[in-house]
Amino acid sequence: MDIKITPKKLFGKVLVPPSKSVAHRMIIAASLSDGRSEISNLFPSVDIKATLGCMESLGAKIIYDGKTAVIEGIKSVPEKAVLDCCESGSTLRFLIPVAAALGVNAEFKGRGKLPERPITPYINEFPKHNVSFEFSGEYNLPCKIKGKLSGGTFEIDGGISSQFITGLLFALPLICENSEIRLTSPLQSKPYVDITLGVLRDFGCGITETDTGYAINSVGKFKPFSGSVEGDYSQAAFFYVANALGSSVEINGLNENSFQGDKAIIDICKNAGNAFEIDCSDIPDLVPVMSVLACFCSGTSRILNAGRLRIKECDRLAAMEECLNKIGGNVSSTADSLEIEGVGTLKGGEVGCFNDHRIAMAMAIAATRCETPLIIRKAECVAKSYPDFFDVYRELGGNAEEV
Repeated sequence: MDIKITPKKLFGKVLVPPSKSVAHRMIIAASLSDGRSEISNLFPSVDIKATLGCMESLGAKIIYDGKTAVIEGIKSVPEKAVLDCCESGSTLRFLIPVAAALGVNAEFKGRGKLPERPITPYINEFPKHNVSFEFSGEYNLPCKIKGKLSGGTFEIDGGISSQFITGLLFALPLICENSEIRLTSPLQSKPYVDITLGVLRDFGCGITETDTGYAINSVGKFKPFSGSVEGDYSQAAFFYVANALGSSVEINGLNENSFQGDKAIIDICKNAGNAFEIDCSDIPDLVPVMSVLACFCSGTSRILNAGRLRIKECDRLAAMEECLNKIGGNVSSTADSLEIEGVGTLKGGEVGCFNDHRIAMAMAIAATRCETPLIIRKAECVAKSYPDFFDVYRELGGNAEEV
């Protein structure tokens, strides 16, 4: 699906979709609970469908109508399971340790760039805890795990992804012995771990944060919990930036007390117009749309500590550099940063989106301030997290047509 956007500012009200980060975690916790949970405001993105499908493969009973999931926690653990993670890094990294803790001999599959994304902390640590890996291709997927995870101390590099910490926080309470996660480097994206801890508390599982990481006491099964998934600040960010560029969108459905680090976009946009320097260690998902914002700020903006974005759905630093420069931007990158000179306007033209949902949506926001129409090639990738993004865009007055 190619989308042609004729420049026009957005106007109206938007109810932002529920947080994908929170939804993944609530689905997993409910599936590990001893009883029935009901999760409402659950958006049917490709990533969320992947997690739902994988938890069913691990033995959970799930009825999902596109908005609400009724989940009966796992009662009978299968001996073997095939888990298709599609392109979801969260699904893969959260569920490798969960399957291992349940003692399931599991095969993990994925597509797109997911097979190339690292799972190194697990490969290094799990053989010390009774779990082996078998790889059958050039990359990390497909892979098979075998064995039942044992407890103890897990030494994890905190600088690759917080997703490895979350995976262990879900898994280690299941193995009926006390364990410790010991970080060997500073933790990146800590707000995502804080989201995990909040969900675990809701499901009756307390974790102790220590000076070196996290201590996990034996729990066994989580307690059922019913609730609604809160709105997603990472998706709301597109509309906050649109407003900073002259649109007028009322943004609804957000939790002001959220643990989501991406709510930082509110303060970032308050200073719109002036160049900024942002450490994105805790807010990597904001980088594509912040790059768009920087094009319209006076002076030179810098987005720092962004090296992990080179191993997302695409190399997001290279992608934003290419897309914005192609339509008149002035963007340069280093191994872990972007430097963006404000240009005040963008020309329009044609860009790809590298099969990356956040690149496609960021460029759609850039299009509101282009001088001529902008064509975004293969924009169907928004389905990964926000399937009706372009429908909402049109409802807000945006002129976006398929070509």
